[in-house]
Amino acid sequence: MESLKLSILKRLYFSNPQSIAELSSSIGKSVPNITNAVNRLVQLNLIEQDGLAPSTGGRRAAQFVPNATQLPYILSVAIDQFYTSVAVVDFKNQFKTSINTETIDLKQEDSYQRIIDLIKKTIINIDVHHIYGIGVTIPGFVDSKTGRNNSYSPTSPFFDLKTNFQKEFNLPTFVENDSSAIATAEHKFGKAKTASDVMVVNLNWGVGLGMILDNELYRGHSGFAGEFSHIPLSDSKKLCSCGKKGCLEVEASLLAAVDSAINALESGEVSSLQKEYHKQGYITGDQLLNAANQGDQLAMEAINRIGYMLGKGISTLIHIINPQMVVISGRGSKAKDVLLPKIQSAILEFSIHRLSKNTLIEFSDSENIQLLGSTCICILNADKNIYKQLVSE
Repeated sequence: MESLKLSILKRLYFSNPQSIAELSSSIGKSVPNITNAVNRLVQLNLIEQDGLAPSTGGRRAAQFVPNATQLPYILSVAIDQFYTSVAVVDFKNQFKTSINTETIDLKQEDSYQRIIDLIKKTIINIDVHHIYGIGVTIPGFVDSKTGRNNSYSPTSPFFDLKTNFQKEFNLPTFVENDSSAIATAEHKFGKAKTASDVMVVNLNWGVGLGMILDNELYRGHSGFAGEFSHIPLSDSKKLCSCGKKGCLEVEASLLAAVDSAINALESGEVSSLQKEYHKQGYITGDQLLNAANQGDQLAMEAINRIGYMLGKGISTLIHIINPQMVVISGRGSKAKDVLLPKIQSAILEFSIHRLSKNTLIEFSDSENIQLLGSTCICILNADKNIYKQLVSE
């Protein structure tokens, strides 16, 4: 009974409202068993009725949703190469704190402690006993089973994040690769919700990929499938962060776009970004994206270049996977209007039309998608303790 109640809670988090018949079909348990578990959850005030399903000719069925006021919170931590965001989220994906974001370069020696401090600042006014666990998403070769990030040496605090966070906060902690988590969030709540085979491209400082195949996150034999950044499609001699040349990342990431824009600014090209560049000595990815969306020619050209290479990479995915949909998500998705024509042009140039014509290219419109992914990861991996002492047989 406990495992069934947990399955129902998870199912209602990811898709609600649902009737008993729908829960029976999606979970694969009999209607009487689902009815008993739902009644118990209603008695415990952990789920509640939310209207009636549309009529199918007979009596309209009751629909149920999670009762977020009685369920614990999730502490969501979204880490990328340069920024970390933290927030407390409830079972209806409502933020119970402000979203606290700080510029934290993971290469800096104090980056781990700064992340710890940011988390502590975020939860300072929250009763920690009302938090079930921590969902953490971070770039790198993350082993989701152990919570270890193999992109770091064993001496780095980022190597065994699961253990380190659990010691620091005394809360269950679940760690996932950022692109895999973003793919999960897009599939459960975003543009990919209706797709069973979808490639979710995380366009950020690198170019990540999460693969949903037959409605499941595909990890590959050793758990590291989806290293889109390192497909050798670039003719550039520039070294990638992995130490090799020719990786897609060196020409199709936001870092590549920023580097291209800075080179143009240094050569004296006219741009609305010149003022910020001379004031700061650099420009940020967000500044570049905003300028491109406002029609700045220099910024648009920098984004166009990565769009073309991204389309070349997506053509490779289309040939290998033949997906129903490709979703561009992450920080770079806000440049849809600039990126899309170049991506489509490259797909026409490099892919077989018989395949590509059946693949839909979409751009995410989800806010705070990585934080949402962190929440998803925590709830997906939660055990019955997610409802603390509220459930007893």
